[in-house]
Amino acid sequence: MTSIASVQWDPYDSGLAADPYPTYRRLRDEAPLYYNEEHDFYALSRYADCERGLPDWETYRSGRGMVLEIIKAGIEIPPGTLIMEDPPVHTIHRRLLVRVFTPRRISMLEPRVREFCANALDPYRSRDRFDLMEALGGELPMRVIGMLLGIPEAEQAFVRDHVDSSMRIQDGGGIDVPDAAILSGEIYGDYIDWRRDNPSNDLMTDLLYTEFDDENGVRRTLTRDEVLGYVNILSGAGNETTGRLVGWIGSTLAAHPDQRQELVDDPALIPNAVEEVLRYEPPSMAVSRYVTRDVGWHGSTVPAGSALVFLVGSANRDDRRFPRADVFDIHREVGQHLTLGLGAHYCLGAALARLQGRIALEELLARFPRWDVDWENATLALTSTVRGWEKLPVVIP
Repeated sequence: MTSIASVQWDPYDSGLAADPYPTYRRLRDEAPLYYNEEHDFYALSRYADCERGLPDWETYRSGRGMVLEIIKAGIEIPPGTLIMEDPPVHTIHRRLLVRVFTPRRISMLEPRVREFCANALDPYRSRDRFDLMEALGGELPMRVIGMLLGIPEAEQAFVRDHVDSSMRIQDGGGIDVPDAAILSGEIYGDYIDWRRDNPSNDLMTDLLYTEFDDENGVRRTLTRDEVLGYVNILSGAGNETTGRLVGWIGSTLAAHPDQRQELVDDPALIPNAVEEVLRYEPPSMAVSRYVTRDVGWHGSTVPAGSALVFLVGSANRDDRRFPRADVFDIHREVGQHLTLGLGAHYCLGAALARLQGRIALEELLARFPRWDVDWENATLALTSTVRGWEKLPVVIP
């Protein structure tokens, strides 16, 4: 049944964001279908419910947005905004991206990603402390997306800062929708126009020149607006979430030094450790959808036209799916967590995020097998959809 009294969850409450997991547990146990009267949305918090609902795109639409504030604002989503599209258009556009965003292209980035991580961390070898987010977490995703898209290095910091600022919120309120609604990616306009006349061996060029059959059966290339939308989504999603992943790797392993030592002793355990961090501390805690029809959950009805939040951060800590879910365990058989989505909107950049997390951890452990966190000076970033460290000062013993 729904609840507005027994337990409260406010996505804009920074106090809850600092440690949401006790509240998530209460939601799962006391109000598996939760209704927030103040902000007028519903939420599902159990793994089985999220697993059932996320793939059902006909009932839970992305085309009105996947951020609560955007859904509530009722804005028009620009073309090419892949994560805010529904089939059949989404299917066609995603198929195009899969053609150009290939495993081979991602794997070819590995030497360059490793070189960047090494160069970023080496200057701190002789220091007894540094900020992991400043040194690596805030820089790595931006550089990798730049490598992939061919964005000049001089422009990459501007892109990162633009994305970060557009998702910031004030305590108690959501993002500024008029700013966030500038999803067209026009900040890339001049570069895309230049790249059209100066093609290269990068994803941006492929997006400009690859032909496909659109939803009307017309053989064509993407329009300029569609390319802008694609590039905006790829760079934005990649910068925010993967940077926070690096921070969670650093803080989680500092809190579990025995398991960190196991990774030092046996680096073959690192890929599964990254997967467990993704489950245990997902950078993206919630995915929102627009409800197209009346639908029943736990004895109550979510009416058509509602906004529904799938709390994937809660689902990943559901003991009904993951035994001892609040325990971090690098040996866990993680299986299907929901951090990277499920169904039609499963994260297109999942392999790229995993590659960056793995290499970042390998290079970090190679230089700093032990570290502590200066928790008093660590700060969480307050954003609309992503939870993670803004500053993570680490102390090298």
